Amino acid sequence: MIRTVTGTTFTAFAPGRVNLIGEHTDYSGGLVLPVAIQYGISIEVHGEATEIALSSERSGRAAGFPGDGGDAELTGWIRYAQAVAVELDLLGRPPIGLAGTVRSDLPSGAGLSSSAALEVSVALALCTIAGFELEPFALALACQRAELRAVGVPCGILDQAASVLGREGEAILLDCGTLDYRLVPVPAEAALIVVDSAISHSHESSGYADRRRELEHAMELVGASRSTDVDPAALDSLDPLSQRRLRHVVTENRRVLEFVAALESDDLALAGTLMLAGHASLRDDYEVSIPEIDLLVELACDAGAYGARLLGGGFGGSIIALADAERADEIAAAVSDAYRVRTGNAGSALVARASAGAACT
Repeated sequence: MIRTVTGTTFTAFAPGRVNLIGEHTDYSGGLVLPVAIQYGISIEVHGEATEIALSSERSGRAAGFPGDGGDAELTGWIRYAQAVAVELDLLGRPPIGLAGTVRSDLPSGAGLSSSAALEVSVALALCTIAGFELEPFALALACQRAELRAVGVPCGILDQAASVLGREGEAILLDCGTLDYRLVPVPAEAALIVVDSAISHSHESSGYADRRRELEHAMELVGASRSTDVDPAALDSLDPLSQRRLRHVVTENRRVLEFVAALESDDLALAGTLMLAGHASLRDDYEVSIPEIDLLVELACDAGAYGARLLGGGFGGSIIALADAERADEIAAAVSDAYRVRTGNAGSALVARASAGAACT
């Protein structure tokens, strides 16, 4: 169970995530390998209220809506919170309101799942204030449905599951088709460097939904409901576009398992090579990269990283690079500086670590 507390004054925290490998596989029932990170979104709950009243330090405004979510169509960040309340109401949560302040040290639009962290922190706060218990996956699935309700994005379960299931020092090997998972230790000498391209992305306005439709069409053509069940030989029968989309997912599922084996044998060089192969597939077969992201991957390798790849849905956002922990700060600074010189964009960098998942304190 997710750690909760009693009382009406508490803080609900949900982390962002980085996905080590397994991109655009979750919504086809494929394999992913995320870690929760130390950065996230917290809601400081001040007590019960007649409605759900949340203020954001970042946006400087407040909004309120009924305890069951209500019927009004809200806009901006608060629509995610409203959608969560509606989904929890459908599961039987008593319509108890709260007053709270939202705080974040998680960059938005950088591929670190800020929307999922907001959804999970809101869900955890609402469940806690109402004494309403949900199993971790039930909470994650409610938040996944909330994202679709809020912005119409048919996202997979990766982001919400990682925020809920995260563990210190461990990655989560998750089968998104069966929801079976196991924890995989991340070697202590490994560092995860996230470099933002300064080109914000949004699933709403990018080609994310198009890629999902294209992949689902390809899977229909080969008669598969889960990408892990696809026979690679079946790719030969597809039209060129469907072949590329499905080939990425089939090969990415294989790379996830090979990456797990590399971590378990402390072979960071092999893990880096797999990341680079995954990026090439995202760039060429799935076509979700952009030149600035490709440049960041190149710069990370030039600076001494074992490998790097696009992070998140693509069309902007960040890269993740795998490096020696002793050189992480040096590599992060080198990539950011070189990117700024080459593009004029301020590519901020942070060093992330595998951290604990959502909890109340």
